[in-house]
Amino acid sequence: MILSLRKMAIKTMLSIVLLSLLNCSKSPAPENPVNPPEPEPPVVSSDVAFWLTQGDGVVKFQKQNVALNFKDGTGSGTTIEVNDTRTYQQIDGFGYTLTGGSAMLINTLPEAAQNELLKELFSTDGIGVSYLRLSIGASDLSASTFTYNDIATGQTDPNMERFSLEPERRDLLPVLKKIVALMPGIKIMGSPWTAPLWMKTNNSFVGGSLKPEHYAAYAKYFVKYIQQMKAEGITIDAITPQNEPLHGGNNPSMVMQAAEQADFIKNHLGPAFAAANIKTKIIVYDHNADRPDYPLAILADPEAKKYVDGSAFHLYGGNISALSQVYNAHPDRKIYFTEQWVGGPGNFQGDLQWHVENLIIGATRNWSSNVLEWNLAADQNYRPYTNGGCNSCLGALTIAGSVSRNVAYYIIAHASKFVRPGSLRIESNMAGTLLNVAFKTPDNKKVLIVLNKSTTPETFNIRHNGRYITTTLPNAGVGTYVW
Repeated sequence: MILSLRKMAIKTMLSIVLLSLLNCSKSPAPENPVNPPEPEPPVVSSDVAFWLTQGDGVVKFQKQNVALNFKDGTGSGTTIEVNDTRTYQQIDGFGYTLTGGSAMLINTLPEAAQNELLKELFSTDGIGVSYLRLSIGASDLSASTFTYNDIATGQTDPNMERFSLEPERRDLLPVLKKIVALMPGIKIMGSPWTAPLWMKTNNSFVGGSLKPEHYAAYAKYFVKYIQQMKAEGITIDAITPQNEPLHGGNNPSMVMQAAEQADFIKNHLGPAFAAANIKTKIIVYDHNADRPDYPLAILADPEAKKYVDGSAFHLYGGNISALSQVYNAHPDRKIYFTEQWVGGPGNFQGDLQWHVENLIIGATRNWSSNVLEWNLAADQNYRPYTNGGCNSCLGALTIAGSVSRNVAYYIIAHASKFVRPGSLRIESNMAGTLLNVAFKTPDNKKVLIVLNKSTTPETFNIRHNGRYITTTLPNAGVGTYVW
């Protein structure tokens, strides 16, 4: 009996040990089961890269993982035909105005964050911004008003002995030097909002005109600017003699009528550049498309025209087709598009459509060699700006400790990343609500930028060299196609 009880106890203990071993070999079930993450879809093979921004902002400048492979034939339905045997103007670049305020805000970022942001903006690994406009002295999006030759009332400095870039040494110059290191070939344009006050008829930052007796001094002001920027390692590719010369109400501002600008260029600025062996381009006008008569009047003067590289436009008035009017009258001179703002707080879909239609597509289809948005950065309150300056200009970036990207960032990115300097605009047909423009890059890639202005998604063909793909673009969406 005792032996039997011992045998039973040993069997029970063995069973417990075996059960424990079996349980230890099993993974315990979690108390709250979680679905494992779905694996990323494999990257599909595609002849055409497709980058999309949706009008609703859900997708912003994202490469799409779709197979767009060319096949022989014509396809059925709506077709955009791209013809790279017919070429138009060469492209200088796409970008922004780097205002003094923009530079100040970028310079407030910790060095690592600043470097990362500049690389995102100005390297080809990022969006590849290739053109910048600077204000010569303060613009209305600077923290304060200044020029590079501010002297006491009643004094003059015709030889520019007191010219100084000192106001830019804290923010603009350090940021610019980093940008040039990232994008050595970047094109930079300079535009003054005003001449030094002692040169003006009203001795004020707002309004007034340039006194004729100071035309020669103002020409030397530009020469000094270009030379001293060069000494800092910054090449100024082009200048305009005056930002918005017909608007004297901004702070700063200065009025310069067409006849005055023609006189200044042919008798002072052009000869001063030639004497100093300066190759910086002189670009006239730099104001709205509603007054093509202004650049046409200057270009009609052969003594002024010989110093002029082209005409620059904004689009706060008029129609973008005015650029072609000026080009057709003087096809031996270039067209530039140098400024357009987004008004804060903005409407992503509306702003995206208007700017892509009128600037990225419209300006380049009307012969512009560049497209620049105004401006690169502001804070959450649209600052800095001068007293009387633009108090609702939404930057491409909002910098308020952290960095957020606004609609102008994506508008420019759709072109700047792919349409590199030296690209040529090529022929493509408008196809109903599918507005578009096409380019051939220096490495022979084709770039087609399409805006779907329809209220519904559009399926269409892109045809090139007898082959085609079929793609769908959401309503109010922008697509860049590269092959």
